[in-house]
Amino acid sequence: GGSVKIGKMPEGEKKTEWMQEEEQQQKGAEQEGLIEFYGSYQELFQFFCSNTTIHGAIRLVCSKKNKMKTAFWSVLFFLTFGLMYWQFGILYREYFSYPVNLNLNLNSDRLTFPAVTLCTLNPYRYSAIRKKLDELDQITHQTLLDLYDYNMSLARSDWSTQSTGKRSSRSLLHQVQRHPLRRQKRDNLVNLPENSPSVDKNDWKIGFVLCSENNKDCFHQAYSSGVDAVREWYSFHYINILAQVPDAKALDESDFENFIYACRFNEATCDKANYTHFHHPLYGNCYTFNDNSSSLWTSSLPGINNGLSLVVRTEQNDFIPLLSTVTGARVMVHDQNEPAFMDDGGFNVRPGIETSISMRKEMTVRLGGSYSDCTEDGSDVPVQNLYSSRYTEQVCIRSCFQLKMVERCGCAYYFYPLPTGAEYCDYTKHVAWGYCYYKLLAEFKADVLGCFHKCRKPCKMTEYRLSAGYSHWPSTVSEDWVFYMLSQQNKYNITSKRNGVAKVNIFFEEWNYKTNGESPAFTVVTLLSQLGNQWSLWFGSSVLSVMELAELILDFIAITFILTVRWFRSRKQQSPPGPPPTSHDNTAFQDEVPALGAPHRFTVEAVVTTLPSYNSLEPRGPSKDVEVGHE
Repeated sequence: GGSVKIGKMPEGEKKTEWMQEEEQQQKGAEQEGLIEFYGSYQELFQFFCSNTTIHGAIRLVCSKKNKMKTAFWSVLFFLTFGLMYWQFGILYREYFSYPVNLNLNLNSDRLTFPAVTLCTLNPYRYSAIRKKLDELDQITHQTLLDLYDYNMSLARSDWSTQSTGKRSSRSLLHQVQRHPLRRQKRDNLVNLPENSPSVDKNDWKIGFVLCSENNKDCFHQAYSSGVDAVREWYSFHYINILAQVPDAKALDESDFENFIYACRFNEATCDKANYTHFHHPLYGNCYTFNDNSSSLWTSSLPGINNGLSLVVRTEQNDFIPLLSTVTGARVMVHDQNEPAFMDDGGFNVRPGIETSISMRKEMTVRLGGSYSDCTEDGSDVPVQNLYSSRYTEQVCIRSCFQLKMVERCGCAYYFYPLPTGAEYCDYTKHVAWGYCYYKLLAEFKADVLGCFHKCRKPCKMTEYRLSAGYSHWPSTVSEDWVFYMLSQQNKYNITSKRNGVAKVNIFFEEWNYKTNGESPAFTVVTLLSQLGNQWSLWFGSSVLSVMELAELILDFIAITFILTVRWFRSRKQQSPPGPPPTSHDNTAFQDEVPALGAPHRFTVEAVVTTLPSYNSLEPRGPSKDVEVGHE
């Protein structure tokens, strides 16, 4: 037989082995935890300040035994946080103000020549309205004689003698008497009697009165200049005469050959395919060159010889002198598919002068959306476009006024396009339209109608910067043969050599054109970069530090929720006690509040049954030698 002898294990070794087993079991239990929260706010903040990468937080823990230092670092820490978020607020405010950067680019390329509109600067005495105009001239002649003792027949016997034998129609005379010219002194308007006494006419203002349909309210339109008053009064009646023409094509009387004597572009002669004609109530016959989008002119080279050159007639024959007091022609340079607003962007060409106009093209591209209130095509503007052209700010403003005119006055103003279903204002049909118009015009200029706020700038604009030079044309030594050639070619009857013709040259100064663009000055990337700079400046940390702070906030919310739940459960336990717990009831142990002195952790862990080790089966008492033998 043999025997196996198990010797006695020393007491110290067994105790050490038992403690290691307990630690391993405890670590195994901790590794099995899924979600772990801190037992108190103090433990949470102590752990955060001891392990975070945010600068200065560790000072709140290491100086906790010195209350003065703790208070100082606490104030400094939260003050730094406040200053940082104040800077954050400034950055966010700047970002949501949507600032832009202005980008200036110079481009060089062959340029498309713009559209050029040229008007006679004098309304034409069209045959469709010639009779009524003669009657109006006769009434005006008598009015000027009464007001200023001026006999127009002495100055214009050629047309006044034709109308003296004609009797004014009763309808026109009635309307003129309803809206007569009056003299104004101080704040009172008085009618001028036919046999007025000799007074100092410099003390009087002249104007006319427009009253409502029931004559209960009147609008006083007065002028300090008698010339302005007569022109405005005559123009008012002239517009009514134009509005009475049933067909607007009756006023389409082009007189191109008698107005434009020579036309050349890029040293090539112009023809009828290069211009379109339209009628303007005050500027007469107008001709737009290079408005055909199918075949636009292109400047081959910059300079005066590679542009548009025109010789125009400025002599006034068979025109209306009471509407226009200026001699010459009116020119406007504009982009294609844009209407020519001659009273806004045009300029006059002087007779006997060669006007050389150099152009510089300039494009403006604005950012839409939140960066500006510009519009791409006007579809988002609450104003109907009455013009057969693309959207511009001036197109919108005039359309807005015309629509308000139709809405308030019941008719449309003759200077602007006619809306669908409306008709032009005529005092034979709309008795008080003049009163309504001038009242509405005053509200329009004061922006009471809101047209200037409704109409926004387009996001893309093309403008032409003009500069002009002047010289006498033709010169004294060459005017004889120049006028002789014009008379042979154009059958031009010379009555006033110096005031009869003018020359216009329009050309590009250079091929370079400027583009003004906008770009966002503060993007999301810029915002994040600025926020990171501020965070690094005040705390010297990174994005991961921000995640640590976010984790702290989430843990704080979780602990608050757990403590609230525990508080409600403890309140329920304060209810009348039930039967004593049995040996199998472990609720009391689960709800027992831990002692305040020791740190506690709330661990949600998996239920795992661990088998005891073999060594744990040994008795904890003193060891004895055991001998096992066998035979």
